[in-house]
Amino acid sequence: MRLIWATRGRTWGFRFLNDGGFPDPLPVYDEIFANIGDDTEVWYRSGETVALRILDPLGRKDLAGRVIPHEFVIFPPLAEEINSVEDGRIRVWPKVADDFSRVWELPDPGRADD
Repeated sequence: MRLIWATRGRTWGFRFLNDGGFPDPLPVYDEIFANIGDDTEVWYRSGETVALRILDPLGRKDLAGRVIPHEFVIFPPLAEEINSVEDGRIRVWPKVADDFSRVWELPDPGRADD
């Protein structure tokens, strides 16, 4: 499974937990998310790549009380299976849920793909 995953934790700010194999995932992330508004949850396809934003399925919140968002850039073949926000929740979230449970309260999570 190849994806870029950006989120925040209970005490740490927005960062990449998975870089999708890119030395710097920010340009790839910025390119696809530049086409997406500020909707709380969103699905967007650009060619063979999918952008997905979902709220934390367990409703976890940061110290400011905001529900944690998860943003993904998903590449084939998994991207071919994602055709809605709900598809993302069903097909992507289970693949990263344990990683997030392990790091979301840490002061510095590092990357989930380390």
